[in-house]
Amino acid sequence: MKTFTNLLKVEFKRIFSNGVLMAIFFAAPIGYGIIFGYVYQQAKVLDLPIVIVDQDQSPTTDMIIDAFVDNEGLLVKDVRLTPGNLLEEMPLEQYAAVVTLPVGFEGDVLQKRHPEIRVDLNMANILNANTASNNINTVLMTLNAGMEIDGLKKQGMHPDQAKASYETFKINFNKLYNSAGNYVNFMLPGILAAIMQQIIFLAVALAFSRDFEDGYFANLVAKKKSALYLIFLKATPFLIMLPFIWFVIAMYFPYFKITADIFNFPMLVLTLLLTLASMMIGMLFSVAIPNQLKATELLMVISTPAFILSGFTWPTEAIPGWITGVAQFIPVTQFLSGFRRIAFYGGDLASIASETKILLGITVVAFIAMLLLLQFKVNKTAKKQTVVVEG
Repeated sequence: MKTFTNLLKVEFKRIFSNGVLMAIFFAAPIGYGIIFGYVYQQAKVLDLPIVIVDQDQSPTTDMIIDAFVDNEGLLVKDVRLTPGNLLEEMPLEQYAAVVTLPVGFEGDVLQKRHPEIRVDLNMANILNANTASNNINTVLMTLNAGMEIDGLKKQGMHPDQAKASYETFKINFNKLYNSAGNYVNFMLPGILAAIMQQIIFLAVALAFSRDFEDGYFANLVAKKKSALYLIFLKATPFLIMLPFIWFVIAMYFPYFKITADIFNFPMLVLTLLLTLASMMIGMLFSVAIPNQLKATELLMVISTPAFILSGFTWPTEAIPGWITGVAQFIPVTQFLSGFRRIAFYGGDLASIASETKILLGITVVAFIAMLLLLQFKVNKTAKKQTVVVEG
């Protein structure tokens, strides 16, 4: 036990003496959490800039313009008579859309000639384009219904009958689980989980690869020739420090008013499994690749696309099967699937049985592979030391 304690002290010294590791392990999750939290703090996309080309300049088009001004999702940056050179302006001003009200619009409306309003969307940013399109459609459909009902009333129809004649049926949308459409609730948990997987990968990847590079591994083998002992020694500092990082991450939820339910036992189990699976993969790479730079570079190849491939923001049904098959063995994929079941759907341990099984499988397979490979390297190093002593 005394030997283990002394070696553990050395491990902590080596970890804290590595500025890059400290930046990855502590600064990255804390700093990124704050940055991304404030990025999505507004919760909704508001004030998307649009241009209105009013070629009719009539009371009806004035009413339409006023309706656009009152919409919180849109910001009327300019109202003009002619379009000008909007193709050149749009990239510079980042207009989300251009709404064109044609010449003779009011007259065509009064004569029931069904004029067409043209909407040009800036599809360079699909999220902005979709949001702008929804808001523009809401404004125009509301006005369209109002104009139709007013027309029927002018023909002498009773207001209630006019409304009933236009509305064949009603639609009532009931939004569940994130009723406000809050982007903090939607995006931040997934991003934080991906960041945590990445920092665990990169931090643990230096555990053995650094020892191989600077020769410290031979000192460890001289003390203990058990791969299991050395794995436990290397994992202990991270198992002590990671709960602190996870606690900081958890505090972002109340701070940014994220409504997800994360303070429960199933989430604790899921978080523990993500941590262990990520640690085992990182340590396996650390043992297999005795070079810090190469080990971290290869793990970056895995972790960089992990969030996109997880299906958290883009439906897995739209991703080719062979890609989703590979993504299933990236820990954060299973974590985010289970996270949604627990945090938003109120699930229990039974609801995340498949995710926990896969995470346990990843942990066990990576651990066994690392144990066998490390024991081989321990035996090889010990044999060299014996030859040197005998020589």
